[in-house]
Amino acid sequence: MTTMLAYDLGTGGCKASLYDVSGKALASVFHAYDTHYPASGFHEQRPQAWWDAVVASTRKLLASSGADPASIRCLALSGQSLAVVPLDADGNRLREYVPIWSDTRPAEQARRFFEQVDQDEWYLTTGNGFSRETYSVFKIMWYREHEPDMFARVAKIVGSKDYINFRLTGKIATDHSYASGSGVYNLKERHYDERLLAASGLDRDLLPPIFESTESLGELTASAAEALGLPRQVEVFCGGVDNSCMALGAGNIREGALYLSLGSSAWLAVSSAEPVVDLSIRPFVFAHVIPHMYTSATSIFSAGSSFRWLRDVVFDGYKERAQREGADAYDLLVAEAMRAPIGANGIFFNPSLAGGSAAYPNPRIHGAFLGLELRHTQSDLIRAVLEGITFDLCIMYRKLSQLVELEDQILMVGGGSNSPAWRQMFADVFNTPFSKANVGQDAASLGAVTLAAVGSGLWDDFRVVDSIIEHQAITQPDAAAVEQYQRLLATYEKTWAYLSLIADLMEQG
Repeated sequence: MTTMLAYDLGTGGCKASLYDVSGKALASVFHAYDTHYPASGFHEQRPQAWWDAVVASTRKLLASSGADPASIRCLALSGQSLAVVPLDADGNRLREYVPIWSDTRPAEQARRFFEQVDQDEWYLTTGNGFSRETYSVFKIMWYREHEPDMFARVAKIVGSKDYINFRLTGKIATDHSYASGSGVYNLKERHYDERLLAASGLDRDLLPPIFESTESLGELTASAAEALGLPRQVEVFCGGVDNSCMALGAGNIREGALYLSLGSSAWLAVSSAEPVVDLSIRPFVFAHVIPHMYTSATSIFSAGSSFRWLRDVVFDGYKERAQREGADAYDLLVAEAMRAPIGANGIFFNPSLAGGSAAYPNPRIHGAFLGLELRHTQSDLIRAVLEGITFDLCIMYRKLSQLVELEDQILMVGGGSNSPAWRQMFADVFNTPFSKANVGQDAASLGAVTLAAVGSGLWDDFRVVDSIIEHQAITQPDAAAVEQYQRLLATYEKTWAYLSLIADLMEQG
């Protein structure tokens, strides 16, 4: 039997998945790694931890599944965006920790860049609608200014999945989807923009060459094959950025198809033949892994991460309880939340614990509980967190729907899709049906393996994905709950302005 490997290199860890040639998921293994926060705005991970996770998850996957390594024909990766790994001329990594997608340290570098470049024109060219300082070009400029000795030795700077591809094949390359998050990629022309590079003062040769996501990078090196326990003949394909791989794995291969990813971060994304750019809410756009298509999205940075913070910091006893009861701590938290009424007895929670998106009046906003009283319970606090995440995404959805025609049902993927109660909350707040499919938390993995399957010729085209996705549950909105949430949402939206004002005042000292 011929099989294929996919890796989902996310914020919280790496998932290795094994598929057969029909696209059926045979087995998967997750290996976690940590994010480090050494200073305000600094969000770092170790590229060596990514590689260790790829190796460990592969070996565990082979052992637990009983798969014959000789059956594995090809592999591809989906990787978290906007990471910047500096390499010297010999391919040695020059930094133990590197900034990841949510790192916002280069605010000063971004400010100076936009003294030369009109920010609106830059956005319309690149589609880079995250907070501007998160984009790779500004992190590279930060390296140059704060670590000049290290920067003088840099030959190439690569992203997360491209670093792993380099470890696998010895070849330095990226794809259009990952390059489109560089801050200097022209979406329409599909190449690095020389004018933007000139404004950054960076040499074009620092950036990796751009391939199609389905292009082969060759076979495994001898050292990679030995580390993974795979034959050298396994073919590695270029892969894509997580947003675009997830769009493919969620079936967003046609105009107007929409999905919501509810993981550590969360976003609503629509696929189209033209990038959806708008100066008022600045959807962030990545080149799709499907050539000449785009995936345009609005997002919040801290969705599941806010829920995880609640579990680990505020209510850390739930992990011990879950162990005792053989349950999942998140399931216990959701069950407790459902004991509180809609509106959490007057508490609002804004989930901007990792900053806000460009849609906020001030992207450097901080999260908050509002309306706390001595009478409030654990149930109220937990429900407020779930509602706050849902409210934020609903506001984004409404703004996106003003820019492009969307399908009338939303597919939810990611870890949050596993909660029926939370799916119902989404349907009620959005007043829109939500579906859960068999891809679940595997959309990025399915997208990655599709790239390998199409690139290797095992599949004729991307449309095979449609035959794999099965909608298992459709959650309809409840009219009474919709009415309550509409009133609450109008009040909640004001937290954007008030907390942004507080952030402005704090920045002024």
